Amino acid sequence: MTFGEKLKEARKEAGLSQEQFAEKMGVSRSAIAKWESDKGMPDVNNLKAMAQLLNISVDYLLDEDEKLSFNETKEPVDLDSCVVSGKCRDKKDAACFAKYADADAIYPLTRRKKMSKAEWLTDFFAGTGIIQGADYLSNSSAYYLVEKGNKQLIVQVTSDFIISAELAGKVDPGKFDYGKYTFKKAAYRLK
Repeated sequence: MTFGEKLKEARKEAGLSQEQFAEKMGVSRSAIAKWESDKGMPDVNNLKAMAQLLNISVDYLLDEDEKLSFNETKEPVDLDSCVVSGKCRDKKDAACFAKYADADAIYPLTRRKKMSKAEWLTDFFAGTGIIQGADYLSNSSAYYLVEKGNKQLIVQVTSDFIISAELAGKVDPGKFDYGKYTFKKAAYRLK
């Protein structure tokens, strides 16, 4: 799905006409029509504004692989109350397993930050793994791929929340890109 198609679909889901959306954005209706027909792209400020107005992410609009979805839920989690048992290795595993006990499969994931050329060079000259290590220190979340029926969800468990997003297209649990990370299936499976 192209940027324009995603924008048009999100605008319609929000119940807005092109005119109403243009008014809320502070642009002309022809600008909206141009963006929706992929004959132009909004600037960064307009991208941020439309994402906020339509309750979607900029990543969703710009994702070329169409794996991102804007069906995201964020729920508080109390890791202290989670009981580690069965195939769960830690409290984050237990939280995901408890939340998706009815899933067909739950794959714990390892992640690797997709780096820009500048980051690769910095990592190479500063010492291999510096950028990846800094990323792990700044984000200690656990990630999972959950399969329920014909749906796949990417689930992030932080110390305070479980954030789940339905993927727009099927991915191979073995290895896939999502947002700024490349994910791989861990050596074990929860379900």
